[in-house]
Amino acid sequence: MTGNRAALRYAKALLSQAEEKSQVKAVLVDMERIVETLSVSNDLRAVLRSPVVKTDDKQKVMGEVFAGATQETKDLMGLLASNKRVSLLGQVAESFLDLYRKTQGIEMARVITAAPLTQDLEAQIMQKAKDMTGGSTIELSAVVDPSIMGGFILRVGDMQYNASIANQFQKIKQEFSKSI
Repeated sequence: MTGNRAALRYAKALLSQAEEKSQVKAVLVDMERIVETLSVSNDLRAVLRSPVVKTDDKQKVMGEVFAGATQETKDLMGLLASNKRVSLLGQVAESFLDLYRKTQGIEMARVITAAPLTQDLEAQIMQKAKDMTGGSTIELSAVVDPSIMGGFILRVGDMQYNASIANQFQKIKQEFSKSI
């Protein structure tokens, strides 16, 4: 799980409220948007974390940035503001996404490749991830890292499958070192 205990408590409460009101999918979209927005906006993260910015101003900023949010998400932002916990917004959103995936039986898989994934390679990686998890539903996030030279590194939970060229070179290097 991502985040701290307080963020997890808020996320559980939000998920429970969203389930009661049949708004889980809509709140899920809000939480994905919050995570994405905070990941690309250094200014927004700075405002939400700043002890100098007044809570009312933080609440106004959140209301403007996430204007199309569901009432449940707006209520969450209001609650975080009233409890002076606005800085937890990103962690709450990440925890919500983790809880949602867990309740739906969805495993997060992260693949690192040297170049962007082709459809064929993505299908092969999805199959490998399903094999690693015993057939779970997989949600794949892809990262491009040219330093692995080729192949891929797949992480699902605490399992890793390293089929990168850089890893193969490292193994060859170790074998040469042992034989010298």
